[in-house]
Amino acid sequence: MAESLVSPEGVSTQHHSNSEEQSEADGSSPPLEPNSLSAAQREVLERCLHALTHAKNDSHILAALLLITRLCPASQLDRVTLHRVFEAVGFNLPARLLVTAVRGGESSGLPPEELLSLGTALLAALSTDPDMATHPQLLSTIPLLLGLLESGIPVSQKQAQHTTVSQSTCSDSSPNTNACSTQTDQSTPGEEEPKGSSGLGREDEPAVCKLDEALAADCYQVLTTVCSLSRGPDQLLARGTIPALCRAVLKKQTLSHEKGLLLLGNLLSSSIRQRAWSKHPSELLSLLASISQNFSQAPEKDRLEMCSWIPQFLPPPESELQSQELQGVVCSLWATLCPMVQGKLGIDQLGNVLVLSACLLDLSGWEPAGSPKFCCLLVNRACVEVRMVLEEPPGTQLSAQQQHTLTACYRIMEAAMEQACCGGTNPSPAQSETAIAGLSLQQSRQVLGALEEAYSAVIYYLQQMDPSHYDEPFLFATFRSLCAWLAEETSCLKEEVSALLPFLIGYAKHHLQERKGKGLSEWMSTMSVSDCSQAGTWTGENVLRYLLPALCHLSAEDGPRKVLLSLDTPAMLVHFLSRGWGVLRTQSGKTVNRDPGLETACSALLNFTVTEPDRVRTDACFASLEAMLSEALPVLLHKSRLLVLAANCCTLGLMIGRLKPAFTGPVESSQRRFFSCALRFLLGALQAGDAGGQARLSPLWEPCWEEVNELWRLGLQALAGCVNAQPSITTLVREEGWLQSILSLLESSSGLPDPHSQQALEEALCGIARQCPFCRQDISESMKRGGRGSLHGMAQLRNVLKD
Repeated sequence: MAESLVSPEGVSTQHHSNSEEQSEADGSSPPLEPNSLSAAQREVLERCLHALTHAKNDSHILAALLLITRLCPASQLDRVTLHRVFEAVGFNLPARLLVTAVRGGESSGLPPEELLSLGTALLAALSTDPDMATHPQLLSTIPLLLGLLESGIPVSQKQAQHTTVSQSTCSDSSPNTNACSTQTDQSTPGEEEPKGSSGLGREDEPAVCKLDEALAADCYQVLTTVCSLSRGPDQLLARGTIPALCRAVLKKQTLSHEKGLLLLGNLLSSSIRQRAWSKHPSELLSLLASISQNFSQAPEKDRLEMCSWIPQFLPPPESELQSQELQGVVCSLWATLCPMVQGKLGIDQLGNVLVLSACLLDLSGWEPAGSPKFCCLLVNRACVEVRMVLEEPPGTQLSAQQQHTLTACYRIMEAAMEQACCGGTNPSPAQSETAIAGLSLQQSRQVLGALEEAYSAVIYYLQQMDPSHYDEPFLFATFRSLCAWLAEETSCLKEEVSALLPFLIGYAKHHLQERKGKGLSEWMSTMSVSDCSQAGTWTGENVLRYLLPALCHLSAEDGPRKVLLSLDTPAMLVHFLSRGWGVLRTQSGKTVNRDPGLETACSALLNFTVTEPDRVRTDACFASLEAMLSEALPVLLHKSRLLVLAANCCTLGLMIGRLKPAFTGPVESSQRRFFSCALRFLLGALQAGDAGGQARLSPLWEPCWEEVNELWRLGLQALAGCVNAQPSITTLVREEGWLQSILSLLESSSGLPDPHSQQALEEALCGIARQCPFCRQDISESMKRGGRGSLHGMAQLRNVLKD
């Protein structure tokens, strides 16, 4: 191969760089049409193409190519002409030029930098066509290009000595001249060679020569073009691009900051972000530390500009990378950012600062952000920004930058809510003591007040939205943020929230009915940055999932509940629950995943069932719900990971069953199956203690008892109601052995885990005793021989037995 690369006599092999080639390297100038060339240029071009096609050796090919590049740069060649060049040359020649230059060898007749200049110029020209950029032979040259960008041009010992002698001359040369300095590879000892490395003689640590800007620009042109393709980021990740470019930037190689950082930012903003950080955490963390250091040392004007692109280099919040080094970098970034938040900034400048602040909060929370006073100020600035933009008159169009900034403000506000909003249905100001990292009670109230004003502006904005805007991503971000606030805060802006419910329900229904691949779901799929994100498996149901916690709260309040009923909200929830159950029933074993959304939907439906009995009796959706629960509960009994959902389904089914009209006939088969499973489920929560001690929770229920204890007690109370409405159920209570098992447990135990559980169980036994003489007799006999067990202490039950 090297023997064929002889220098063509009389032909200059100097690399040409002009404004057109530079714009091509920047990717800013598309290929021009053939008519942009004059008639004389086209004639000479055809001659050169003919010579290129009929070339007998590499020297003839190189001569023809150099004439073509002199005549018209690649940016002036149309796709057809580029394909003709490719058919004549192929990728073999530029690949051979690169390999020959990298391996060295005196027989080539040309210095390595000139071979590389020709090879990279060819690859850059060919890569301007997207079809060629995906060619396997071009992709195979990527490790070679990365090696050049990372380590420069390897030179022989003779060339290194010559370069050393002439260093003083080169130091005064133009930045675009070749071979201005020599250096050795300075990668960290023990660092792994990236997969697909070019192998630029790292073992022997040869002298290397920095690339000139034109050659580096050609290398980056190829990589940037590949990155812009649909599968480009994956191709670059697989070929070691991330660690190579990180090292190039840290070594301050040619154009590494101008083009390398830009390319890395594009890669880390694409779908490979999560995988890149998982595969190359040390290199990316070293790069981030360097960026942080530069950020702290940069002039104020440059810092403001850096805020716009630093978020690209932060690890994804869902990553497991939580090292001490990362925490140090985050603290350093906050230290530089704090004075900027406190200073006077223009709207655009403040936007970038707020975006970076939101990303840091997503990554590490409030702890490294700084003092409580600063955290309070940051939240206030975000809230003020939201009010200033969203309180504009109706019809005002928001710019893309405004939408980007407000989305960051939403994330700051949500982070504040997680700390500053007190739990509970109706928290009073005195109860709002949980605050951001040491905020005083007064500061916490100020944060809550700022949030309330900001969300008032959000509600005002959403009231203006009609279905024509339902597929806009920014509207989804605004909706999601309001849902996060409604899930935490239920006492503020009640009237405004009730008035907004038609929009909230209509928006959720719109996306539930949305077909896959359209509207917001299409946008969300393109924004996926990790395999585990919700965006990666986006469906229209995700919109409703954000609203569910708010619906759970609102359905418990009289005013909002009436509005929700008028909007047929229960039917929407039943539809969502049925679809979710359809997915769960296909899963088994370790593939079963808990779905909190289904549990929350059950809680909202339970609120309607408890408070609106007439609606439950007449609305067809509750009949459908009852049928689904009868199907689901028997299956859920055997899915231990879904115990919380099973508790919801059991209690909800029993609460509906207690509202059914009384009848004297036998229990229907589907109902019989449901009640049989419900009895077994309720029985499984407790087991006898040791040596007549207190009853204890079963091992299966103990981990989630805090979540299900209220449901279990409500289920027992609902069982008493079912027995009153349908006395024939008492037959099942005896036949299934439930009554005897409960009585045995109470006889042998000195008490239950808590008094509330004992009260609920006593209520169920009272209901059974009132409706069934046989059960009454069984309970009476057990109580007589119960001694001092927990059954003996049920005074209300004893009174029922006396009647």
